[in-house]
Amino acid sequence: MKFKFLFIVLFVSFASFSQNKGTVSGTITDKDLNNESLPFANVMIKGTTIGVSTDMDGKYSLNVAAGSHVLEISFVGYETIEVPFTVKANETTTIDRAIGSGSVKLEDVVITSTVNRQKEASLLLEQKNAVEIKQNIGAQELSRKGVGDVAAAVAKTAGISKQEGSNNVFVRGLGDRYNSTSINGLPVPSNDPEKKNIALDLFSTDIVEYISIDKVYNVRSFGDFAGGNVDIASKDYKGKGMFEISLGSKVNTEALGKNNFLLQRGPRKTGFVSYGVPENALNSFNFQNSTNPVGESPFGGNAAFKAGKSFEIGEEGKLNLFATASFDNGYEYREGVNQTFDALDGRKKAFNQEKTIYKTNTTGMFTANYKLNSNHKIGYNFLFINSSDQSRDTYFGYDRDFEKDNADVMVQRGTFVQNTVMINQLLGNHKLTDRIGLDWAASYNTVKGNMPDRIQNKLFKDRTSGEHTIAQQTDTDNHRYFQELTEDEMAANIALSYKLGDNENGDSKGKVAIGYNGRFKKRDFEAIQFNFNLVEEARNIILNPNNLDVLFNQQSYEAGNFTIGSFAGMNPQTYNGEQNIHAGFANLEYKISEKLSGVLGMRFEKVEQIVNWRTQLDAGGGVNAFNRDEFLPSLILKYTLNEKQNLRFGASKTYTLPQFKERALFIYEDVTEIKVGNPDLYPSQDYNIDLKWEMFPTSDELISVTAFGKYIMDPINEIVMASSTNDITWVNIADQGYVVGAEFEIRKNLFKIEGDLTNKLSAGLNVSYMKTHQDIDAEKISRETKGRINTNLTDTESSFTGASDLLLNADISYSKDWKNDKGIMATLAYSHYSDRLYALGVEKQGNLVDKGMGSLDFILKTKLSKSLGLDFTARNILNPEFKRVQENASGDLPAVTYKRGAFFGLGLNYQF
Repeated sequence: MKFKFLFIVLFVSFASFSQNKGTVSGTITDKDLNNESLPFANVMIKGTTIGVSTDMDGKYSLNVAAGSHVLEISFVGYETIEVPFTVKANETTTIDRAIGSGSVKLEDVVITSTVNRQKEASLLLEQKNAVEIKQNIGAQELSRKGVGDVAAAVAKTAGISKQEGSNNVFVRGLGDRYNSTSINGLPVPSNDPEKKNIALDLFSTDIVEYISIDKVYNVRSFGDFAGGNVDIASKDYKGKGMFEISLGSKVNTEALGKNNFLLQRGPRKTGFVSYGVPENALNSFNFQNSTNPVGESPFGGNAAFKAGKSFEIGEEGKLNLFATASFDNGYEYREGVNQTFDALDGRKKAFNQEKTIYKTNTTGMFTANYKLNSNHKIGYNFLFINSSDQSRDTYFGYDRDFEKDNADVMVQRGTFVQNTVMINQLLGNHKLTDRIGLDWAASYNTVKGNMPDRIQNKLFKDRTSGEHTIAQQTDTDNHRYFQELTEDEMAANIALSYKLGDNENGDSKGKVAIGYNGRFKKRDFEAIQFNFNLVEEARNIILNPNNLDVLFNQQSYEAGNFTIGSFAGMNPQTYNGEQNIHAGFANLEYKISEKLSGVLGMRFEKVEQIVNWRTQLDAGGGVNAFNRDEFLPSLILKYTLNEKQNLRFGASKTYTLPQFKERALFIYEDVTEIKVGNPDLYPSQDYNIDLKWEMFPTSDELISVTAFGKYIMDPINEIVMASSTNDITWVNIADQGYVVGAEFEIRKNLFKIEGDLTNKLSAGLNVSYMKTHQDIDAEKISRETKGRINTNLTDTESSFTGASDLLLNADISYSKDWKNDKGIMATLAYSHYSDRLYALGVEKQGNLVDKGMGSLDFILKTKLSKSLGLDFTARNILNPEFKRVQENASGDLPAVTYKRGAFFGLGLNYQF
């Protein structure tokens, strides 16, 4: 009886309590990312244990007692906001809110399994808690600094610089050969036969979720690593749906100041071409393009769209789709000195160079990420990039090889380069049990690099009459050149991980991972040059330099004014390369104590590289191969000094491979230099060490100091050979070289006003100082190349080419939000590098040195409404003069000088 009475009381009480409950629900969005939905945000009733995490669409729903409450909304690395509300029984109150980066303190942050890697605060938190030593740049920081491509993005980080006039990125003084590039952890091939890495400025930041820069090696990566690895994480859209269109225009001040902006005729404005080597080119003049230039109006622009949407599939499934397509073009003009000198500082070539440039970039990307459930996820990424670089160079002045009374020399070269990159990736992440995880990835990539119909002509200009005639001493002076590269690469990663036992707090003590990486690359390269040998009478014909078609045409060819020849008839010069890498690794991550954690790894790689060729240096053809077994240990330690400070240590062994072109007996001729491959080149061995202290005062602030050192055995370097033509080649220059340096970085809020709407002034500074050194051993070079390569370098030691002692990046940003989704963000950014070695001196000449210079940019981004934005950019505002000098005891001699001009752009974007 008592039991029945108690049951009735409990039932009545429960029914009464249920009738007094209401519901609060809504959607939480990300204020800093165009109010995209924010999954996994924490929604709590303050002062209670009632709470829930938002779903993949940012939605939540809570049942609470009728009355007044305070809703507390938070997310890792974001501000926490409190919303008072009142709910009535059996009714629903809707509360939608947007949250963003705020004044959250790191000690208040609770780490969850999901981090929004577009946000600066979230990436700093991930950096703080990771055992590995890394730096990340998210979409938010890229937008704030107005960065348009990945090359400009990585050059904003400590210890990294971009070489003027090229796509080379230097990490801690180490250039292209010492670095590597990947997308979503999978390697990508180069688009340039002279480079190891793909040009990072091909990648628009529109496709980027975040960029990870690893300067400390871990055994999950391929061992061809000494400077750093740049990993691009492609965008993974999550939200109900988005469609954005953007349009923009830009100008270059130097190009606008050019009265007659001329470019090579033939290539399309889109950057795509379909022409190539003409048929029967040795017996008739049937080249498709005119030698005459075409005038342009140097105004560039861009257009792009982005779209994304998420779909629910079944009870737990979620499909996220994202696509973007863009086209960008721009014009540049440069004018300045281009000179070379002999050992007595006499001028060999003394030109004034004018260069007009037109560039395009077409990008298309599609990603599909499918979450089957909380344990299984697969993704597919497709990326297509077509870039073109069209230039017309005019060199005018003195050339010692072309002595003629009362006449100057003019060299005209029109070049068009089209590079196409196609990347396919399939990735999977699986949680097999609570302790066992499986990650896998595979890729198939294709790169095509074409230089169709490069045109060069040399002329004399009479100083008295101003009349022009053809200049010719060798068959190659007047020519048309065709080059084609195709590279296919497959890669595969697989890793199995196991979480170790829990400690007394219930946290895992660490994990063990074992895995396999494979990388298989094949390159086919061919080039053919058609040389025009003019008869003596034709060399006296008076010509207009901008109308050479009157001489180079089929009628003139039939009249016998010139003949057409090549190295081996219609058979091109070729070199082919194949590289296969099989690697296995084991990795132990372990929490030794509450404060000390470490990662110990071992990797084994079997490396095979084969290069064969048939060129004008070896008409019969040749082949060269090497096989290497590389054992690569690594150790990373992290000591937590307190909740805000870490001390880190890293040590590893890696190696550096020579590239295909460097080992093929192929000649590449530029106007002022010639490069030749060296089949006797072999890999370097690298030993790396890092020590880093870091402090995180708040969620979006950082102070860090790093000391690093690298010891390199058998370093590879470009040198000038002791020969009549002073050709450039690559050699293992000595037994050893080293790099030592330090980096300092600070990100600080100068002021921040608390509240729902951002009002913040922040600044950042990173400074790197380093010293590089390598011995120069002429006897070693001669011995290892069996006397084929000799050199007469001026010094017996030098710094590394491309390395600056001092690198500096600084920025200051102001951001403010108003109601109704309006806002403004302005950034002033400055970058500087000190003097850097371009080439080693030879025959008692001084070194060629690029003088230090700086660049100042201003970026303004506005939100006029929730959907409409207006942006303004001003780059290279100071327009400093680039100077390359030949060092000399009596003073520096100018070798190359020019100004790039300032770039101004205006953009409009609208999101539906």
